[in-house]
Amino acid sequence: MEDHGSPLLRRLLDAHREATLATHADFGDATARVAPGQLIQVMTFLRDEPALAFDMLIDLTCVDYLGREPRFEMVYHLYSVTRNHRLRIKAGVSEESATIGSVTGLWAAADWMEREVFDLYGIVFENHPDLRRILLDEGFEGHPLRKDYPKTRRQPLIDRRSSDA
Repeated sequence: MEDHGSPLLRRLLDAHREATLATHADFGDATARVAPGQLIQVMTFLRDEPALAFDMLIDLTCVDYLGREPRFEMVYHLYSVTRNHRLRIKAGVSEESATIGSVTGLWAAADWMEREVFDLYGIVFENHPDLRRILLDEGFEGHPLRKDYPKTRRQPLIDRRSSDA
């Protein structure tokens, strides 16, 4: 596996070669795909290693590759304020388990982002402190950003009028 001349990827590969499944640095955009079972270990290293110091989780999201295994891919965008560099981390999530570790213990900003992915894709984040729907009603059935979610599906109506009104 090549590090493509990226010092960030070289540092990650030196420390976690067994957890790093692939890397690329297309157009100067450093990306590493890591084993999902080692995601928390890798992310902790990226945050705590002084030469990297990824102190900010800019964004996390999910991509649905219907028909591929693993079907889902979690994508994390990290930034170091002190070092002024960025890194993208990807981790596959199988449709069968639809589970991955939560990074809320590393970056508090992950809280609502993980809840959004849970709500819209159905990915369960292990050890998340408050994993519940954030955008959709608790009675909503399914996960509407999954590619196999029927676009014409109707949801049950919920009467929100109180009996006192």
